[in-house]
Amino acid sequence: METAGPGAAKAAFTSYQKWVIALLAFLQFTVILDFMILSPLGAILMPALQISPAQFGLVVSVYAFSAGIAGFAAAGFADRFDRKKLLVLFYGGFLAGTLLCGLAHSYALLLVARLVTGVFAGVVGSTVFAITTDLFVYQVRGRVMGILQTAFAASNVLGVPLALFLSKDGNWNAPFLLIVAIGAVVGLALLRFLRPIDAHLQQQPDRSAIHHFLHTVRTPRYLQGFAATALLATGGFLLMPYMSAFLVHNIGIDYASLPLVYVATGASSIVAGPLIGRAADALGKFVVFFFGCAATITMVVIYTNLGVTPLGLVVLVNCLLFIGVFSRMISASALISAIPAPSDRGAYMSISSSIQQISGGVAAMVGGLIVSVSSTGALEHFDVVGYVLVGTTLITLVMMYFISRRVEGARAAA
Repeated sequence: METAGPGAAKAAFTSYQKWVIALLAFLQFTVILDFMILSPLGAILMPALQISPAQFGLVVSVYAFSAGIAGFAAAGFADRFDRKKLLVLFYGGFLAGTLLCGLAHSYALLLVARLVTGVFAGVVGSTVFAITTDLFVYQVRGRVMGILQTAFAASNVLGVPLALFLSKDGNWNAPFLLIVAIGAVVGLALLRFLRPIDAHLQQQPDRSAIHHFLHTVRTPRYLQGFAATALLATGGFLLMPYMSAFLVHNIGIDYASLPLVYVATGASSIVAGPLIGRAADALGKFVVFFFGCAATITMVVIYTNLGVTPLGLVVLVNCLLFIGVFSRMISASALISAIPAPSDRGAYMSISSSIQQISGGVAAMVGGLIVSVSSTGALEHFDVVGYVLVGTTLITLVMMYFISRRVEGARAAA
């Protein structure tokens, strides 16, 4: 599929491809919701378990660190098996870990449950992106990534408000049990309907798993992509774990109004995601990435410096912030997907996912160390976290410029 001509961008997806996109988006919804749910639950979970922001940051980061380690461990054999089998296996493990979160009733048990969940979730994410790259040509990957990223928005519109409703009486475990119930249906659909994805097995060189891993981490153009991924991950992990507490205690949003903020933000992102994906294919991935960086920087500075603010204005700022973030996520995912060779995709995506998770874990810990809680419950130094994010965004903009030149140059030569 990599050799498709310029008309591929306008080609209609087959009915099977549409079904695969929908299935993978639904799967991503459950995985993203599992991570996302900790942000709005933070305002409940911290007092319920009597933990500090730094301890809460550790709950977030242990998931990321375990996902990162698992991705590195999986990289050597990620291209040696049918991707469907890998996806089903690790998705099952992810659901088991989420079930443990639903059964945990102490800080220590929750920490262990998040570690187990992260081990499997990291490999699930990388396998999804490897499958996407296998099944869809570069010219339409912006559209595909735009649809897949609506899973992030859907978790805001559907999952987060429902989770907040279920946990309103302090029962913060209930949302995790909901994810397990939904995920079981998705897992059965994967097992029953997804076709084998094993064309890459015919292109595998004769080398061991460790040699395959070393080859991937030593390839110069891959290293460039890994470095950009490391910084791209910092944004969400720096801000999102603390956003609900910031909305409640600093901006003055009533806890009962939190679902409205998430619903409005998610709804705008659901509309914007596919449009951003189409724009990335039509205008160029880097052009859209540049727009996303500019919007993100502007809105992060505004958001992290807000005081008590009317609900309507908070919703507007939140929506614009996430549109900027989505523009970066979608365009960067589509652009970076063109870096690895078909025979290295699984390994590259696994390592990339690991780097993303570990970088995010470091960012969550850094955010927890920067932010402190005042005597009134308000978060202090949240604006400093925003300025750190601005710095990493500017660096990634430069790095993605050179990646874009390399990708477009290689495609022109081919």
